[in-house]
Amino acid sequence: MALSNKLEENIQYLQQTLPLQRSFDLMTRELLLGDTKAFFLGVNGFCKTEILQQIFSDLQNPLYMEDGIVQNIEQYVSAKLGYAQVSLVDSWDTVIRSVLSGPAALLIDGFDLAVLIDARTYPTRSIAEPDLEKVTRGSRDGFVETLLFNANLIRRRVRSPKLCFSMHSVGTESKTDVALAYLEGAVNKELLQKLSDTIDSLNVSALTMGTKSLEELLLPKRWWSPLPNFQITERPDVACSYLTEGHILILVDNSPVVLILPCTIFQFTQSPEDYYSSPSVGTYFRLVRFLCIPASLLLMPLFLLLTAYFPEESARLGLLASSDLNGAQLFFYVLAVEFILDLFRYSSALSSGKFSGSLSMIGGLIIGDIAVSLNWVSVEALFYGAVTLLASLSISSTDFSSALRIYRILLIAVTGIWGLPGFLAGLFAVLLSVAATPTFGGFSYFWPLFPFNGKALWRLLFRCPTPKAQPAKVWDRGKVKD
Repeated sequence: MALSNKLEENIQYLQQTLPLQRSFDLMTRELLLGDTKAFFLGVNGFCKTEILQQIFSDLQNPLYMEDGIVQNIEQYVSAKLGYAQVSLVDSWDTVIRSVLSGPAALLIDGFDLAVLIDARTYPTRSIAEPDLEKVTRGSRDGFVETLLFNANLIRRRVRSPKLCFSMHSVGTESKTDVALAYLEGAVNKELLQKLSDTIDSLNVSALTMGTKSLEELLLPKRWWSPLPNFQITERPDVACSYLTEGHILILVDNSPVVLILPCTIFQFTQSPEDYYSSPSVGTYFRLVRFLCIPASLLLMPLFLLLTAYFPEESARLGLLASSDLNGAQLFFYVLAVEFILDLFRYSSALSSGKFSGSLSMIGGLIIGDIAVSLNWVSVEALFYGAVTLLASLSISSTDFSSALRIYRILLIAVTGIWGLPGFLAGLFAVLLSVAATPTFGGFSYFWPLFPFNGKALWRLLFRCPTPKAQPAKVWDRGKVKD
């Protein structure tokens, strides 16, 4: 809908569309620019008052007026508004969306154009290192909830004229800003076009959970696949390293997390700590994390299988100190250990930092010992559960680690009920679920293992020295599939 050249009609439309008199944070002001009437609209807290005061001081200065009447709005704006980014728009949709996003609007009588003054500021927290992606060396900054700040953190590292941020709006009510960051010439244009078209076609009222809501809208989650379909990061250095390799970054306003496309299962085994260590040390710890994946998945189910259904083999390996435990007791002990360790992990993660350390010590020293004394768990089950927990915590991606936990609980359940046939059937179901995990664009979840790319697989398995990794390699992953 277009604006009217009559100021009273424009004010009346705003009063019908916005709760100007009911919402305290909407600022309105009737002004006189010489003898010309004007109307100001903005959101309290989104506008820099010092800049606006200077702007309106110049707008109302009679020395800059010709006979007290604004004759040409383009020349008037060009001559008077030099303190901020300014644009002229003639659509009510653009005016309303812009004002609610931060810029202020100025309506002048006699013109069917609105002056948008981008002098906005957002409340934000300080830039700090993410808790889940800490490194012993390296940068200490992380993404925040303001999209513009996140774009600045990326632009500061990648000062290339090819870097582009494509802006989209998602949500009929929230109008959430979503930006796609990519390098011209390196990005897969088919994937970029498909992603842009998909975002523009989303029919949703709001992205209530930020990037997580957008992730599930772009690729609906299937119940049989708990594995993550997108890689996420809160570190600008990690995001920029993928950006230079031809990946696409998805930035969502109000969310400190960046989505990375395309995604493969091997990306969840990497950590920025590898690249802040020497190549040999980084390769060693990367291989340790690879070994932690099967340990996290199979250690507890195999312990239950051998001790409950193959006692002779268990005795030969010395898995149990006592041989008077039956299969049902061992099954109960393993489930109890899984529940207790998950309980302490989540409670310590969600509790205040002042109590998380004490909570972990209480759980490990007191409750674990009491649980063994009360015969709720066995010492052996508690030990193997603790090793499993350590293996899970060593995996850099928490989403990937949580998916392995779901698979592990499934394997424990079917192994405890049906023994070896249940374990084999559960393992087959896990492998089938992993193989059928969907990805955006239809790329293989196991690339570069399938389809096989030896050089790319070598780069993922081993930490290469920086001179050999320059310039960044953009790998061809095939065509985008529907």
